[in-house]
Amino acid sequence: MAKKGKNPAKTGKKQDTKFKKGQSGNPKGRKQGSRSKATILAEQLLDSEVKELVNECIKMAKAGDSTAMKICMDRLIPPRKDRPISLILPQIETIEDAANAMKSVANAVSGGQVTPLEGQVLSAMIENYRKVVETVDHELRLAELERTAGNGEN
Repeated sequence: MAKKGKNPAKTGKKQDTKFKKGQSGNPKGRKQGSRSKATILAEQLLDSEVKELVNECIKMAKAGDSTAMKICMDRLIPPRKDRPISLILPQIETIEDAANAMKSVANAVSGGQVTPLEGQVLSAMIENYRKVVETVDHELRLAELERTAGNGEN
């Protein structure tokens, strides 16, 4: 029987434990590309049956099963992630040119020549180029100011 008034050494409210609250036991997490045992087992089971599964899927597709048809077609001709865009944009050398290019993209989106998502990608590219032009311009101006300020001190 335990004595009253005294707690055993390791049953106090705040004892030193191996893991601290809010701190992961593995801060780096699972290694990238590693797979669980269940995934590895499932892949091994499927790998041994690939030929039969594919043949059955093809039979189902030929019999009119639309889901099986989609699976077969997606494997034969995967959906396109993006496509080339034929849109003539003005040469961009100044900030004003970037504004004109953005206007061309907006007109192409509103006219249905490119999708809104494609327009967004083009706009981001133009904006990045505009930032480069602006940064180069600022660098040139700063260099000129430093040069003229250096000549005035002599």
